[in-house]
Amino acid sequence: MNKEIENFFIKIEEIYLSKKPFVVYRKPNEQIIFAYMQTTDELFELDSFKQTGFIFAPFENNEKRVIFPIEKSVTFSVKINNDIVIGTSNSLKKLSIVSDEKLKEKHIVLVEKGVEYIKNKNAQKIVLSRKEKIEYTDFDVVHTLKKMLDTYKNAFVYLWYHPKVGLWMGATPERLINITKNQFKTIALAGTQKYIGTTNVIWEQKEKQEQQFVTDFILENLKTTVAITKVSEPYTVKAGNLVHIRTDIFGKLKSLDLLENLINSLHPTPAVCGLPKKVVTKFILENEGYSRAYYSGYLGELNVDNSTNLFVNLRCMNIDKKCINLFIGGGITIDSNPVKEWEETVSKAQIMKSIL
Repeated sequence: MNKEIENFFIKIEEIYLSKKPFVVYRKPNEQIIFAYMQTTDELFELDSFKQTGFIFAPFENNEKRVIFPIEKSVTFSVKINNDIVIGTSNSLKKLSIVSDEKLKEKHIVLVEKGVEYIKNKNAQKIVLSRKEKIEYTDFDVVHTLKKMLDTYKNAFVYLWYHPKVGLWMGATPERLINITKNQFKTIALAGTQKYIGTTNVIWEQKEKQEQQFVTDFILENLKTTVAITKVSEPYTVKAGNLVHIRTDIFGKLKSLDLLENLINSLHPTPAVCGLPKKVVTKFILENEGYSRAYYSGYLGELNVDNSTNLFVNLRCMNIDKKCINLFIGGGITIDSNPVKEWEETVSKAQIMKSIL
């Protein structure tokens, strides 16, 4: 690792220890790592989608959307040409607070309730999630960031901190939107299998249907804000140790003033919530048994260099003084098998556990 890269991570470590608000991130399949450091510890809430900076938004639209305004921040970056030299770190001593069997039983009951809700024709799809707590005695944040950057090159990798909110980090495979000037791009991502050395896999009807729900929802909700120019055929992509079905959607934003309407119409997508959105959101809030907070929200650049790049906050964790909180979910349809749905969350959790 050359001196410039080494100094970049030393600076990130210093900022973290100073408890100043900051974010470090790298977009999928890119080599530039960006950083924002806010010059005060003030908590800035988003007032308008015409603002410029890095936005961190929760699952629920009525909770705080935090922005690091570009005019209140110092920004810097570094280019990574090769693999990051991770080095050694103090070992993390882990201990699950709740036993796997209790977690399993609770999640299976939740999925069974979701399937019954769908069978009664209340919904087409529900994304149900769980939180898994891991106690630790030693945790090296910057070392873990390096491992995430090196391991998940095709994901949006980030480390975000504000003393009045907390510490979050993740490696999400899912883009919410990309807009450069008026050129629009998004993806529909759903369905999950373990990666077994190839993306040439067979998908069951349940996964195909789940992904089609997401695609149809996005296309329907873009009608008033985006002129669609291209929709790809569904294809399989690798994300960590998993594969998903993906469809690429391209278009032109009819007006830059429509950005807020566009984001609000898409979030939360069926990939993190379900269909119909209002009904399913209510079911999630009443039955999951915990607050998702910023899990399954969105984050990224807002109006930076004439571009907006937002990603859905999946494959993420929240770190507090004693626990690492992992968030894992999966799409439930009428054909869902509760035990298989549990196993899917175990595979997804392994993505984050593998870098701890």
